[in-house]
Amino acid sequence: METRYNVRNDPLTIIALVLAIIGGINWLLVAFGFNLVEALFGPVATSVITKLIYIIVGLAAIYLIYPLYLMLAGRPAERPIVRP
Repeated sequence: METRYNVRNDPLTIIALVLAIIGGINWLLVAFGFNLVEALFGPVATSVITKLIYIIVGLAAIYLIYPLYLMLAGRPAERPIVRP
């Protein structure tokens, strides 16, 4: 019996997506000269919390490779049919 992967039923994937989105927004802010994480928790060189946040966001992004692989490697019958 084959089970189909469903993002809506996987809380770990949802948490990882939220963390990756937050990390992406922080990178957007960094591009404009403002680092929200460092503003809230201090510079990376002195704050363990800031380092921990960066590590957790990075691990979330790495974890999301697996659901992406499952989504892209799915059988054609499992993908939705889009009709014009």
